[in-house]
Amino acid sequence: MRSVEASTQAEVADIAILGDGGRVALSGRWTADQGAAVEAAAARIRGAGPETRLVVDLTAVVRLDTLGAWVLERTRSEIEATGGRLAYAGARAEHRILLGEVRLPEAEPPPPRRGRALTFLDDVGRRTMGAKSDFVTGLAFFGEVVTACIRVALRPGTFRGTALVNQIEQVAFRGVPIIVLISFLVGGIVAQQGIFQLQRFGAQSFVVNLIGLLILRELGVLLTSIMVAGRSGSAFTAEIGSMRMREEVDALRVMGLDPIEILIVPRILALVIGLPILTFLASLAALAGGGLTASLYGGMTVDAFLARLQAAVSLHHVAVGLIKAPFMALIIGIIATIEGFAVEGSAESLGRHVTASVVKSIFMVIVLDGLFAVFFAAIDF
Repeated sequence: MRSVEASTQAEVADIAILGDGGRVALSGRWTADQGAAVEAAAARIRGAGPETRLVVDLTAVVRLDTLGAWVLERTRSEIEATGGRLAYAGARAEHRILLGEVRLPEAEPPPPRRGRALTFLDDVGRRTMGAKSDFVTGLAFFGEVVTACIRVALRPGTFRGTALVNQIEQVAFRGVPIIVLISFLVGGIVAQQGIFQLQRFGAQSFVVNLIGLLILRELGVLLTSIMVAGRSGSAFTAEIGSMRMREEVDALRVMGLDPIEILIVPRILALVIGLPILTFLASLAALAGGGLTASLYGGMTVDAFLARLQAAVSLHHVAVGLIKAPFMALIIGIIATIEGFAVEGSAESLGRHVTASVVKSIFMVIVLDGLFAVFFAAIDF
């Protein structure tokens, strides 16, 4: 009976102050069930003396759990906060790992106070470097997508046609009603405003030239791309981001499958195929809206509207809008999938990247449309 009591007493958390250069030897069990003894021993360490450096010897510690390690790390932080130092000696490997896991973060120094001008310049610099990083990442990801497409072309049996058909249905066919409706309304609004302005000069018939060129060359593809970016691009980011959160993308890699081939290629191909179709339908709907408005507000008959439209536009005006569509689809698909793969393990991260996907896609679509406008004007097309 006495031997059991002696053994239990020997395992109680305790310290011995050796006095040789501030060396402190720990013993017993530094565990949660010895909480009171652990706190008392830690208080003795803090009051060991005015030494600027303490060495805590863990050789005789029977067991150390999270509570004991946290108390030791808290004691170390309190000693170092007063200008002292505390180091460990004789710690076993598992002790070092546990102490490292519970180590309290170092207090970061407060940022230097700067004026508004310096803060603005710093923000501009950070955003510029961030844009450069996004461009490099997008270029590298585009290279991976092209490589995956080449692999699929060389091995047609690995291509997932069912996934492509499903994505075309989601992107194109299910997007037709909303895109046609919005394009119809926008075409009517543009025609109405054009008639009200041109009738001051007695030239309201030229509204057909206005809406014909504007819709076929610019507005049809631009409106469609913006709506697809908000509808399908955000869906791509959310789908892939959710798979990242559930570690399904990692599971594909573990099974020896390429996530680019399985998840990205069908989606981007569906956008490249579907966006020109949607652009064509949106342009027809916008022209129909413009024709109806011209008939109601401008007194123009349908035959006169069609005859004027045929004289004002030609096939190459239609081609301008359709040529832009695949490039805009590629931009939307690349940005949406990059943001999806960047999602981390929280709902906040998912929402942040979905928002970034839509904003970046719309911005790049407008920039690309401007570049195409300059290019086609330069070649007089």
